[in-house]
Amino acid sequence: MSNRVKKGDIVFVRTGKSKGKIGKVLKIMRKDGRVVVEGVNLVKKATKANPNENKPGGIIEEPAPLNLSNVMPYCNACHTGVRVKSERSSGKSIRKCAKCSAVLEYK
Repeated sequence: MSNRVKKGDIVFVRTGKSKGKIGKVLKIMRKDGRVVVEGVNLVKKATKANPNENKPGGIIEEPAPLNLSNVMPYCNACHTGVRVKSERSSGKSIRKCAKCSAVLEYK
């Protein structure tokens, strides 16, 4: 798998029921080729109450994994999802926007 998306990145969803949404990457499952994005692809899940951990029971919404090919890194300068090009600078690999060459740093 390529290194175009990392945990903590802001990504743009290209396809599916959440098409056009923007969110932060919470988890990457490289082996499965899937990614979990905050506030995107929400599913309802029934949970059982656990009094030992003070967790109430009920129906909660949580993000489900998306296929990694359905998301693109988001460029703040271009305001859209972009392809990434990688450059080596002073011994480090830097990810840049392929359109405007802005550095993709998300802190």
